[in-house]
Amino acid sequence: MASPVKDKKPAPLPAPNSDFYQLLETLPAEELEVLKQVRTFMETKIAPIITKYWVEDAFPFEILPTLKELNIGGVAMQGYGCRGGSAQLFGLIAMEMARFDSSIATFFGVHNGLAMGSIYLGGSEEQKQKWLPPMARWEKIGCFGLTEPLVGSGTSGGMLTTARRDGDTWILNGQKKWIGNSPWCDISIIWARDLADSQVKAFIVENKATRGFKVEKIQNKIALKVVQNGLITMEDCRIPEANRLQQDQSFRDTARVLKMTRFMVGWEATGCAMGAYENALKYCQERQQFGKPIASFQMVQDLLSKMIANITASQCLLVRMSQLQAEGKMTDAHASLAKAFTTAKCRETVAWARELLGGNGIAADYNVGRFFADAEALYSYEGTFQIQNLILGKAITGFSAFV
Repeated sequence: MASPVKDKKPAPLPAPNSDFYQLLETLPAEELEVLKQVRTFMETKIAPIITKYWVEDAFPFEILPTLKELNIGGVAMQGYGCRGGSAQLFGLIAMEMARFDSSIATFFGVHNGLAMGSIYLGGSEEQKQKWLPPMARWEKIGCFGLTEPLVGSGTSGGMLTTARRDGDTWILNGQKKWIGNSPWCDISIIWARDLADSQVKAFIVENKATRGFKVEKIQNKIALKVVQNGLITMEDCRIPEANRLQQDQSFRDTARVLKMTRFMVGWEATGCAMGAYENALKYCQERQQFGKPIASFQMVQDLLSKMIANITASQCLLVRMSQLQAEGKMTDAHASLAKAFTTAKCRETVAWARELLGGNGIAADYNVGRFFADAEALYSYEGTFQIQNLILGKAITGFSAFV
């Protein structure tokens, strides 16, 4: 008779799950349903094709009709045909997207957060009524032009793009670089320094209808390859006064948008780490060395444990950040801490994931290499790690260490 011990089937292995503290269970049923729809979209429409587009440095335009059906345009914005919902829902959608691909999450964040957010926070009532509804329906796609070829972290005091008023129009001259969505989108939010008062102002530029407005796609990137970034050149572009965001009068108004979107990068970075972890864990459960799965080895389990700890800490921090934002208590320093911490932990986590895959970790077909590369862009954009720490440092010490 066979031994009962030998006949016993091994227990099924736990499925990769990066929501270790079960944060999704705290969501209202309506928001959880939205996230499930986003996950289905990412699993069925993005996951099967994303590696091909990442390798080819191209954007999958065929996904846009299905994306529109999700009804998530204008999430966390009230009225004007926007989806509404909480800031936490916005963040969780970005995290869920980045769990499959950081480029799609970035495309979404640039349009919904930076472009729509600029109009939502800085536009007049008339401008909101005109632009936000078609943007919420994805009929008009936007980008956000702040960074310049020679000015990144120093845009608050050294912006080189200029605006000069001439009657009822403004004349823009200058360049913007690394602008996501810009090679193909419909409108650009361009920030420029007013020559009359040296203050930063914002303009809605209708790309195709504006003479002197040119965009060159940036080639040969190693990260966020699916997002199309551009170099924008403006030569005597005439923009009507009606397209100047009426509530924006200085860089402090730019900072309002960045505060709202900066910690959104934290959600994207956390999603990127989740994707790398889940792919690495599945690989380790299946990969055999020395006659058994490498997930059974002590050193592998040590790395996987540190990875899920990084992810869980980032998730909990961001949930609290969302609560502070909802209560109107979020500060620039709060947003900076979130962005700096989560992107640094993401960078660490994806490096461990790549390490666990060995040579396969650099092959796009195994997904982890894509997350590993994309983390580098998340670490740098919307303010570098060091700049975030200086904003935080000023808040906690009372001294400004900026030059």
